Amino acid sequence: MKNNKQIVKALTSGDKIIFEKVYRHYYQWLCSFGSQYVSLDEAEEIVQDTMLWLWENRTSLNPNLSLKSFLFTIVKNKALNQIHHSHIKRRAYDAIALEHKEEFENPKFYMENELFVLYKKALTKLDPKLREAYELTRKKNLTHKQIAEMLNVSHQTVNYRIGQALKILRVELKDYLPLLAFLFC
Repeated sequence: MKNNKQIVKALTSGDKIIFEKVYRHYYQWLCSFGSQYVSLDEAEEIVQDTMLWLWENRTSLNPNLSLKSFLFTIVKNKALNQIHHSHIKRRAYDAIALEHKEEFENPKFYMENELFVLYKKALTKLDPKLREAYELTRKKNLTHKQIAEMLNVSHQTVNYRIGQALKILRVELKDYLPLLAFLFC
């Protein structure tokens, strides 16, 4: 890694062996450097993106550039961009949370919500035995074994009833599943 010009020329010509050597040589240093700005996991991802960018743009590299400085600058800029994007996301999340604070803090909001009404309506469409097994597992957090003992049926019967209830609910609420998963899980 001592002759910078030769390394850059080799990269420019598509020398995969030199690229692999550059990758191995700089990877740990760049990760360590990047982790001064972001988490180590994020830094590793940034370094991998940087190396991918280097390979994809190798033909446009200036042979006079300092590869080391170039790579460290890219990692630093990507890390700073990530920090900036994280701050923007956090501010947006905080603004939404503040705007809907009362709704998030008031559990009655969800019970009065139209989505909850649709969910309750879908539950009423279940066969009573299916609904009973489903509600025991969801509302009372009972295991399938406990439900089987309580209802005096086999474990497989409980599995079947809950499975059937879930199938029916998925069909009834197919348009709302992502929202339901977020609200009730």
